[in-house]
Amino acid sequence: MTKLLSIKLSTTPAPQAWGEDNQLSVAPEGFTIHIGDLSLQDSLSVIQSTARKIQGMGVNQLAIEGDWDIEQQWSLYQGLVTAKGGQSVAWLAQDVKELDARKKTFDWTREMTNMPPAEMYPLELANQAVKFIKELAGDAVSHSLVIGDDLQEAGWMGIHSVGRASIHPPVLLSLDYNPTGDESAPIEYALVGKGITFDSGGYSIKSSEGMLTMKCDMGGAATVTGALGLAILRGLNKRVRLILCCAENMIAGNAYRLGDVITYKNGLTVEVVNTDAEGRLVLADGLLHANELGAKNIIDAATLTGAAMMAVGGDYNAMFALDDSMANRGLAAAAEEFEGAWRLPLAKFHRNNCPSAYADTANSRPQKGGGMGGASNAAGFLSRFVNEEGSNWLHMDLAGAFNNNSTGKYAAGATAMGVRTIAKLISE
Repeated sequence: MTKLLSIKLSTTPAPQAWGEDNQLSVAPEGFTIHIGDLSLQDSLSVIQSTARKIQGMGVNQLAIEGDWDIEQQWSLYQGLVTAKGGQSVAWLAQDVKELDARKKTFDWTREMTNMPPAEMYPLELANQAVKFIKELAGDAVSHSLVIGDDLQEAGWMGIHSVGRASIHPPVLLSLDYNPTGDESAPIEYALVGKGITFDSGGYSIKSSEGMLTMKCDMGGAATVTGALGLAILRGLNKRVRLILCCAENMIAGNAYRLGDVITYKNGLTVEVVNTDAEGRLVLADGLLHANELGAKNIIDAATLTGAAMMAVGGDYNAMFALDDSMANRGLAAAAEEFEGAWRLPLAKFHRNNCPSAYADTANSRPQKGGGMGGASNAAGFLSRFVNEEGSNWLHMDLAGAFNNNSTGKYAAGATAMGVRTIAKLISE
């Protein structure tokens, strides 16, 4: 058996610098990352970026030795892993259980998000989510699927409208994780995920370069599923409903069109002024379903807007809430789990920022990117489908969920950022 290269941390300067930062040294037995007197928080980005450099040398397996915090070990793996896979880290023995749980759920989330769209279509996404959670929770899981034109009959008009032009029918997955065994147990949380397995933009068609990575547009669905999985592995004993809104946004003779008006189950009418603002249209059905079920708390996650990415970059996810206590809980959970999150503005007036002459609201503004404040306006649209005050609802716009190209900290592809934050929230 080949001995793995070791990796250690040191507070002393590197005797020989690899690059200008003087933070990496190499010996026959492995590597040492020199973090100096950095705080734990500051050391994490150094470790993760150094791991990217090590992986760039063709090193894919490492064995941790010495004194490492659990978060430092996790940052090493985050920097080492790539979309092609094959990377592994031998953790310190005392941290194996938690780190293996993170690895299992993050790897699944990344794999689903990175999968080619020909292989990851709406029903496949729903089935993979069911399979994953059932493998973790067994008899505590039940589920239902509403597929294709049955969505229209059931009143789920947003998912049906967006997905009807694809040869792969749209799907609403409603999965019940109920470890109590009591059918009357309250649903403590509903997790609603955007599952657009490929987004052409519809008739508001994307450019070729903008469309290339749109396999990632189901990242919200993968993230909430991964989060439920991590919470289960951490011992979650609350009833949680997982709702995935799955569709391909394609172009065909029966595709939904600019100027169409969609009438939702709650009676709200929505004029389509941009078929590339489809994520909010499918999430609206998921939020209505969560309310129908009487969920006490609702968290939705979506790769929703480019505006959020412009606002917070790739190291944070954007959070929105009308409920200050829910927003504070979300930010606190992200901080405790060492995931970047930043609250962006949301007030009731944002509900009215996409007016329509033909319906109660439009799904966007008829201008590039939805105009100024696009991420807040999208969140305002979604708030129409929860309770009037927006209480106990949190919206996460996953700006950090996917990188089109490699960065200093991540390989190209999915990051699964947000999985830990949501897992923490639903476990409280």
